[in-house]
Amino acid sequence: MLAPARKDSTATHAIDRPTLQPQVRLLRKSAVFAALAAALALGQVARAEEPVKIGAIEGLSGPIAKYGVAIKNGFDLALDEINAKGDVLPGRKLEILYEDSAGQKEQALNAMKKLLARDRVVAVLGPTLSNEMFAAGPAAVERKIPDIGTSTTANGITDIGEWIFRTAMPEADVIPVTVATVKKRFNLKRIALMYSNNDAVSKSGFEIMKAAAEAQGLEIAAIEAFSTTDTDFSAQLTKIKGLNVDGIGVATLAEAGAGVLLQARQLGIPSKVVMFGSNGFNSPKVAEIAGKAAEGLIVGTPWFVGKKDPLNQAFVAAYHKKYGEDPDQFAAQAYDTLFILAEAITRAGSTENTKLHEALLKTDHKGVLGPFRFTAHRDPAATEGIVVLEIKAGKFAPLD
Repeated sequence: MLAPARKDSTATHAIDRPTLQPQVRLLRKSAVFAALAAALALGQVARAEEPVKIGAIEGLSGPIAKYGVAIKNGFDLALDEINAKGDVLPGRKLEILYEDSAGQKEQALNAMKKLLARDRVVAVLGPTLSNEMFAAGPAAVERKIPDIGTSTTANGITDIGEWIFRTAMPEADVIPVTVATVKKRFNLKRIALMYSNNDAVSKSGFEIMKAAAEAQGLEIAAIEAFSTTDTDFSAQLTKIKGLNVDGIGVATLAEAGAGVLLQARQLGIPSKVVMFGSNGFNSPKVAEIAGKAAEGLIVGTPWFVGKKDPLNQAFVAAYHKKYGEDPDQFAAQAYDTLFILAEAITRAGSTENTKLHEALLKTDHKGVLGPFRFTAHRDPAATEGIVVLEIKAGKFAPLD
């Protein structure tokens, strides 16, 4: 009697096992799918919470730090305000990864490669100088990542490739206005020109200045070159002093420019000889370095600190509160640029490169520089006009 009972029991298990196996497998598969779904959801949440990474290559050390630090300040102030307003994409705020180029072309290129390949930024701001952009910009073009120059004013910047933009007003738009204004205001007839021959923006500025002077019918009595690293300009200025000019146009960066101003007055070139400069002079550091010798310097700009506009006044007040000093043109351009980029990211609804590129081309921004759009060639298309300034009592003010 016991043996049949064991046989029946065995038979029952033989029938139950195949019946239960599909259910077990189904349960196991469900658990696996649930785990995968949970992991995917967590991954999506993690990605949604990751900031949108922007790269910035600026001269934060060395002679060009006077530009690069102001630019970084402008970016950081804008970053605070943008992130305080909300997310540029759902669950994602902006983050800027900075690299110091120190004004060196090779260093700028290496910084660009790092930001693109290792940090995988969605866009790049800078570099500071046109020289650096000519060296580093092609890497952004190759990777098809938008790169926006905020202070690169030389001719040919956007010719580097279709992924290069700039918010800086080209020298070709500014210098002719400066030259025409100076000629009319001071009745100039005979001038000399000086320029740095080792810097792309200075050489470009000189070429534009020379063409503008010729177009205005000014006689160019002398053209003198020097390096941005030079500290002695006495030979060039002594020659110019003997030519009886009534104006001297200088295309260079701030430090060398301040040196030219100082030595010109020290050598006895009188204040009635008008000194006017290129975009590199648009820094309060010129007056700090040159002191009284900077008085009367004239330069054109798309922006100045005393602009009577509510947006600009709010920007100046916020900048002064954060940094304890007034902004300069380079800080203002940087400030507007980050808003332009943030708006493009939101408008694109994505960080995908082609969508962001298309969104940038559709920019229609009202900022501290005034209304701003890009041309089809990715240069500034609209501003409220060029303002010609002079240094009075150590500060820039509109030319009377």
